[in-house]
Formats: sequence, structure tokens, C-alpha cells
Amino acid sequence: MPCGEDWLSHPLGIVQGLFAQNGVNPDWEKKVIEYFKEKLKENNAPKWVPSLNEVPLHYLKPNSFVKFRCMIQDMFDPEFYMGVYETVNRNTKARVLHFGKYRDVAECGPQQEVDLNSPRTTTLERQTFYCVPVPGESTWVKEAYVNANQARVSPSTSYTPSRHKRSYEDDEDMDLQPSKQKEQHAGARQAGRVGGLQWCGEPKRLETEASTGQPLSFLNVSSPFDLNFPLPGEKGPACLVKVYEDWDRFKVNDVLELYGVLSVDPALSILNSDDRDASSLLDPMECTDAAEEQRVHSPPASLVPRIHVILAQKLQHINPLLPACLNKEESKPFVSGFMSELSPVRAELLGFLTHALLGDSLAAEYLILHLISTVYTRRDVLPLGKFTLNLSGCPRSSSFTEHLYRIIQHLVPASFRLEMTIDNMNHLKFIPHKDYAANRLVSGLLQLPSSTSLVIDETLLEQGQLDTPGVHNVTALSNLITWQKVDYDFSYHQMEFPCNINVFITSEGRSLLPADCQIHLQPQIIPPNMEEYMDSLLSAVLPSVLNKFRIYLTLLRFLDYSISDEITKAIEDDFVEMRKHDPQSITADDLHQLLVVARFLSLSAGQTTLSRERWLRAKQLESVRRTRLQQQRCVNGNEL
Repeated sequence: MPCGEDWLSHPLGIVQGLFAQNGVNPDWEKKVIEYFKEKLKENNAPKWVPSLNEVPLHYLKPNSFVKFRCMIQDMFDPEFYMGVYETVNRNTKARVLHFGKYRDVAECGPQQEVDLNSPRTTTLERQTFYCVPVPGESTWVKEAYVNANQARVSPSTSYTPSRHKRSYEDDEDMDLQPSKQKEQHAGARQAGRVGGLQWCGEPKRLETEASTGQPLSFLNVSSPFDLNFPLPGEKGPACLVKVYEDWDRFKVNDVLELYGVLSVDPALSILNSDDRDASSLLDPMECTDAAEEQRVHSPPASLVPRIHVILAQKLQHINPLLPACLNKEESKPFVSGFMSELSPVRAELLGFLTHALLGDSLAAEYLILHLISTVYTRRDVLPLGKFTLNLSGCPRSSSFTEHLYRIIQHLVPASFRLEMTIDNMNHLKFIPHKDYAANRLVSGLLQLPSSTSLVIDETLLEQGQLDTPGVHNVTALSNLITWQKVDYDFSYHQMEFPCNINVFITSEGRSLLPADCQIHLQPQIIPPNMEEYMDSLLSAVLPSVLNKFRIYLTLLRFLDYSISDEITKAIEDDFVEMRKHDPQSITADDLHQLLVVARFLSLSAGQTTLSRERWLRAKQLESVRRTRLQQQRCVNGNEL
């Protein structure tokens, strides 16, 4: 374990020491960041930092150093806070200078009060993000992070989350507290807040004043407060993240790893409750919106904890089996070592997916290309590299798609299966929209981070009528597939959010949605029991082999790729020659498709430049795929 637990248990003590050494000199803030950066470089230190993703909230000590892997779901307006403030002792008139950074509640002893008129007070600005766990994160990813974390935690004795059915100021709870503590509660309510920083008589005492109920994990709290997760059924903490430096480099839907100070001070809930009580005395028409915004932006700290960020980085990926940043020098040995054994991994993965696709090796080839595809650049509005795959010919009556999705879940870090029923299309919220009353972005199914695998199960589509929301949802899916963007609804206008989502559509006939490539399934095996067949397929794969598949599919998305001038000239000549023999056989769109297939075919073999051999192989695959589709049309008429 890292030497000296103080920086983990009492990070604010470290900050206080650096502040005391440097006074109001701005360098003290840089020194804080440098201190924690250096600490995290020591002896696998990040593994010893408790994570909100894995550790229940009541196991974490207030004001301790924690980490959180999350997606920015919303960004609130910047807030002002007292970066430096001065307190005065009422008896001795002694003055003490304090820092307000990384705090929600001002540090103020029982005989002290904050001097709001002090010339030494400094007002600063910080940004607040509303962050949620990564939507659709696979179970194997969560388990790998849990197994890697070595933080030793036990239920906190200094903090018990409040019970949501009774507030702190309820008579029953207050009767359990000494009269002096009641006065401090009253003082906290009267003090209010200035510039985003709240203060009270004795915050350390307040930390112990939660109700005497049993510890309550945020994972199973029943509360009317909507945690605003994009996907249904998601679990885990939502956090209000306070960012102090360079917040402009982050945007909505970014996936971050944060390190900072955990704030769950009960005083936050007390003050927020009383703010709402006070607002009820005003004109209801005037205060309704303000009260709703207050409820959303200042939820109970026991339900939505705060993290005051010291260090933050945007994650390139969330696969725990790879180095966090593949571009760094220290990651090169890992990358080169894996690339040297790429060929057998690809062969085993192809065999595994062939079995999953009921013996269809051609469909397995295309599924590999789809799973490693990614938008590598945008030319004007056109996203280059997207490769939406439509697997048609899927049996309608069986649970084939459901079990195929389970296979994909075991391979990719994040995914979601959308059951395309009339009821879902008409009633689910796909597009995030702005709630102006609460001043927040209400999430939708398509608010997903980059590299998510979205599996659309069209085999469940039955006869029925799409209503207006259903038509809008289908349009949103089509725009996502075609342009790799989602137009968020801001009531008076649409705001375009670019994305990079891998869309895989399973259907009986040709999909109703647009797709870059359609491959018709030709099963060679018809299992009597689909569930048993898929379960046995998964159980037959060694965990070490499965991990190689996972590394393979993530790593190849980040490889550079180029086409030499020589090969470019050869492809141009080839295209002209094909057009000469049969002008109808290939169009410019077909050429683009061939180049995309050739790109990912090369990368799937670990080759970062296009060779003549891979170009010919791409042409061969496309020819076989087209022939198969043509044969299916002849058999079934216009079905495809």
C-alpha cells in the first residue's frame, strides 16, 4: 500500500499545509495538483484509491480522496465560491485565513464567524458537471475494475447517509441530539450561502448528526429524485462534480476518470431543505421554476454525493485490460507485444463468432469488421469509418438475437440492446431534451458515450401504428446511423451532438433502417435449444482467450492506417477497369464501401497500410456477400 495514508484519508489536510506554506500566492493551487499527481505515480497508487463505482457510499469516509469513472450527462452553470475567506473569533477578535477550494461547507469554529466584508476575501469560479456511471458498461468491465482495486474500506463510523423518508430537522431525530447541536443546525440554516460555499457553526460535528437508521447504500435507495440515467435499469452513483481547472476541455458525453475530495456533508441537505421551505412562502407562480431547479441542482448529498476534482482525465477507452492511454510511450511494449500474436487471436475469434452465428463464417468476418470499426474523421458532415451492419435472415420466432447480444456483451466494454417493438418506439425517450424549469438536460436512450455498441433487434417488430413520438424516434435512429449525430431537443432549436456509436441491426428481412452493409445469415447449424447452445459456446472459451478477444477488438480501433500512393493508383485503375466491363456493376458508393471493408480487413490482420492482397480479399468478400443477397432476392422475390 502507498506509504502515508494521510493523502488518502485526509487530503484536505495536505491542501491546508500547502495553503499555509504559500498563503494567498496562486502557486499553492498548482502545488496541490502536482502533489497528488506525484502520489498517484507511486507503487500502483491508483489501485489503492477507493472508487465510487465499486464501493458503497456508506463505506467511504467524508472528505477522503476518491476516484470515479463516469460520463458527463449534463453541465450546470458555473458557480462562484469563496476561494479565500477570513473568519473572526467573536471573543478574541483573532482573524484566520482559510481556503474554500475543494469544500462545500466553510470551516468555521463555534466562536468564529465569516467576515464577508474582509478585503482578503477572494471570489473564484468553478464548473459543476452532473456525472453518471458509464451507460451500458459491461459486467466483465465492472468485475475487472473491482478485482484490480486494492482499496481497504469499511463502513464509515463518522457518517451515515440520511433516511430519505425523514429530514434532519424532524422532531424525533432532533430529540436525539444535544441542545448545543440543535443550535448549530439552526445556525447553519440561518447562515445560508455566499458564492456557492456554505458555512455553519461546526461542520465536523455536523458530519456525525445523520439519523440513527441503518447504513443505506446509494445502489438501492428508493427516492423520488430522478438520477437521470440515459439507459433503463442502470445502477450506481450519480455525482455532482466540481471542476476547478481547464473545464473547457471537457464536453457532454465525455467519459472521465476523476480523482478528488468526496463531500457528503449533511449540512448541504439541511440548507437545501430550508431553501425549499423558504421558497414556499413566495408567490407560487414565481418560485415553482426556481424550486425545481434548486431540487435538481442541489439534491441530498447522501443520494448524490459531490466530488471536488483535483485531477481529471478524459478516457480514451474503458477496457481495463489495456493501458489507459495507448498513445503514450510506456504503452508501446504492451501494444507491440500483443500485435506480434495477433494472427492466432483473429483466427480464434473468427471461429468463435462463426459458431455464434450458427456456422456462417462470412457473417462472422463482417461482424469482426463491424466491431473494430470507428469514425476516424469527419469530412464536412460525412463521418468516415462508420460501418453499420445489418444481419438479415435472423429467425423471428427464436431467441437468437437475444443470445447473440449476450455474446457481444462478453466482448465489448459497453453496449445496449434496443428491442424495436411498436410500444418501445412510441413510448421510450430516445432524444435528450432540455428541461428549462429544472435547468437540466433530461437524458434519452441515445445519450451514449463514444464506442458504445448499440444492437437494434428488429426481429421483434410487429404490425402496428407509429405515433408522432415513434416517428421521431425512428428518424433519430436513422440520423444516428447515417450521420453519427443526435439532435438534442432544446425546445426552440435542435443542438447537434456528434457521436461514434457502432450500430448492429438484426432483422428478418432487410432492415427498415439505413445500414452501410447488409449480410444475410445462412445458418449451417440449427440448435434445438438456442440458450443451451450459446451457453456451452461461452463456457467452452477459456477466460484468458476471451480477454484476448476483448483486447483485440478495443486495440484495433485506435491503430493508425494509411494507403500508399502506389496502392491508391492501383485502386483507381482497378475501378476504371471494372466500370469499363460493366458500368452498372460498381458505383462511387460501392467503391467507398470497398475501401471501408479493405480498411478494417487490413486492421483486423494487424496491418496499418493497405496491401494489394487485402484489396483483392475485400473485393472477394464483397462479391460473395452481394451474390448471397442476390440469390436470396431470387428465392424470396422483393423481400430483400
